[in-house]
Amino acid sequence: MNALAAAEEQDFSALYEILHRHEREEGALIPVLQDTQAAYGYLPREAIYHIAEALRLSPAQVYAVASFYSQFRFEPLGKHVVHLCVGTACHVRGSPQIHIVLENDLGIPSGETTPDGLFTLETVACVGACGLAPTMVVDGETHGNMTIAKTRRLLKKIRAAESAEPAGGEA
Repeated sequence: MNALAAAEEQDFSALYEILHRHEREEGALIPVLQDTQAAYGYLPREAIYHIAEALRLSPAQVYAVASFYSQFRFEPLGKHVVHLCVGTACHVRGSPQIHIVLENDLGIPSGETTPDGLFTLETVACVGACGLAPTMVVDGETHGNMTIAKTRRLLKKIRAAESAEPAGGEA
């Protein structure tokens, strides 16, 4: 299903509850955006219009605030989020080469999600595990002393687990 079709089928009942909860709150825009992203995992385009109407703002005003803050996303994250540390220790110990491999093997630049929605690749300034450099955090799990080979094995393992899952996701 393409992104436009998914948006047309989006259920906004959670958004309506969020808007109702904040309806009398002055300066509610940022809490509404935060709660909306928490509910949907990102800020769907159509949600921007609903929020604008409910808060008596223009969609441009809502988008301007949401796009100003790096905490807000306008696209859903992949099922597996890969954070590659590019801090000094990781950089010196090989993260630039791992970054190239990740972008090539996933077929996306940093900050993007694969077309199948399986992976999102992001770089981060530091994950606080400098002794394990170079470091990646995948789905909240830290992987240290990464090499190109270890990176490729990890991606292969995730893909294999995904292809082994029965249709519907849960075993």
